[in-house]
Amino acid sequence: MTDPGAAPVFEVPGDQPPTSPAGPPVAPLGDRVRQYTFGPSALLTPANAITVARLLATPVVVVMVAMHGAGWWPFAVAFVIGATDGIDGWLARRQGTTRSGAFLDPLADKAVVLSLLFVLAAKAEFSWVPVIVIAVREVGMGVYRSVAGRRGISIPARTSAKIKTLVQGIAILLALAPSLARHQSVLSVAIWVTVAFTLVTGAQYLVDGRRAARHRHSA
Repeated sequence: MTDPGAAPVFEVPGDQPPTSPAGPPVAPLGDRVRQYTFGPSALLTPANAITVARLLATPVVVVMVAMHGAGWWPFAVAFVIGATDGIDGWLARRQGTTRSGAFLDPLADKAVVLSLLFVLAAKAEFSWVPVIVIAVREVGMGVYRSVAGRRGISIPARTSAKIKTLVQGIAILLALAPSLARHQSVLSVAIWVTVAFTLVTGAQYLVDGRRAARHRHSA
């Protein structure tokens, strides 16, 4: 029995996980409902601002490479552009993902990667064959996911796709570094490793799309 004279005991929400009617513990409400700064339809967000800045900075580094070739200045600018990809993703996860961000972020990634690959191929740092293979995959997969989305088929981004983008960025930075730009064997290995990652992730998206389509039709 409880002592009538004892001081009341107050439980702090979250100290003890509540139980569902069936018995198993249920996560505290604060863990299940997270408040975000921006809703899915927001346009003017810090994450989107960084993404747009990345898009606007891309022509600058492309012109630098086209005029002067490899160098530490274009290397530094390209490095900063690549670093912002992680920053806007981190902000979006903290403040709330948006439909505009889901469109702009991969668009910026492709614009940065493909424009730099093209200018580096034009400067004979990379062979045109792997660059064209990467470009066809990137554009083709973008069209595929867009068409699938219009049909109500969602193909979520994979972690391996982010790794692929990182590998592409590393290959580009290697070609921009003056100390490595003259080592064609190193750059050749780097670009073909990039092609392998690019094609593998493309195949994964095709498999994901087919599974999502089958699931949608059977539902």
